[in-house]
Amino acid sequence: MQTLIFYTTDDCHLCEEAAALLKKLSSLRQINIEPIDISASESLIHLYGIRIPVVKNMQSGKELGWPFEMSDLLNLVR
Repeated sequence: MQTLIFYTTDDCHLCEEAAALLKKLSSLRQINIEPIDISASESLIHLYGIRIPVVKNMQSGKELGWPFEMSDLLNLVR
């Protein structure tokens, strides 16, 4: 089973939109989605602060930054 890391934070409307897409993706594919709140880490804030939401495929190392659509997520998990 593939694992996607979902870099997010509270009070982020774009993150909420991305979460809805990831929920749909998980209904189509067997995927483990691990949300990580970047506000807990200075290094994550530095890396992703202006880019969130970001989804990272742990197997391939590829990252997908917002904006993205379902087709982009499907390509990420191929």
